[in-house]
Amino acid sequence: MKKILFATVALLVVGAAAPAVGADLGNRNYYKSPAPAYAAPIYNWTGFYIGGHVGGAFSSDNNFNGLSTGNNGNGRFLGGVQVGGDWQFHPNFVVGVEGQYSWLSGSVGAVFPGGIAYTNDQRGLGSITGRVGYTWGPGLVYVKGGYAYSDNNEKVTVGGVPTAFVITGDHRNGYTVGAGLEYMFAPNWSAKAEYQYYNFGDSSFTGGPLAGTGSFTTDDHTIKAGVNYRFNWASPAVARY
Repeated sequence: MKKILFATVALLVVGAAAPAVGADLGNRNYYKSPAPAYAAPIYNWTGFYIGGHVGGAFSSDNNFNGLSTGNNGNGRFLGGVQVGGDWQFHPNFVVGVEGQYSWLSGSVGAVFPGGIAYTNDQRGLGSITGRVGYTWGPGLVYVKGGYAYSDNNEKVTVGGVPTAFVITGDHRNGYTVGAGLEYMFAPNWSAKAEYQYYNFGDSSFTGGPLAGTGSFTTDDHTIKAGVNYRFNWASPAVARY
């Protein structure tokens, strides 16, 4: 009889405690583990780069005041290399510096009365420029400007025979301005298209058979397409949502 009474009391105690435990469990706050944050890459333009380009060069019609010969104004093929560095100091703004050299095909020149001809076997165009750009992730639109160099090899001939001449003006050193669009199409790789204008000032012949024939301007309009390999200084920044 005592055993039966003890078992009955125990069941009553357990029954009374169960609702309290259930209520206590119901009042507790339980949280699931947070879902992993989605990491969206932000393109990083900061770093060094090297690359190559191809395109065309076109001289202005006012390059010479004689009759055109060779490829003056008709367009020449160019190909070259570039190296530079960028700094993305703001989510949407980039500044940088770039050195570039383009080899040129063909020549420019002019013929004058009496079988006198001037030819410039312009071998290449170089530049050191600063640039400022606006970026929206993988895209960058920019303007550039700075120092320009023309690798000239000039000669004057009379009836096909080279002759001495004197020319004024430093038409090897000048300035350049341009604009372009660059796009990151893969990690560390970008493609670009740009227009660049080179001006090397006015020159005139002061000696030799062309003395007194007037002055001319040495300038070039170029269109280039290129690819860069970029050595980023840091991994892309990450935005979490």
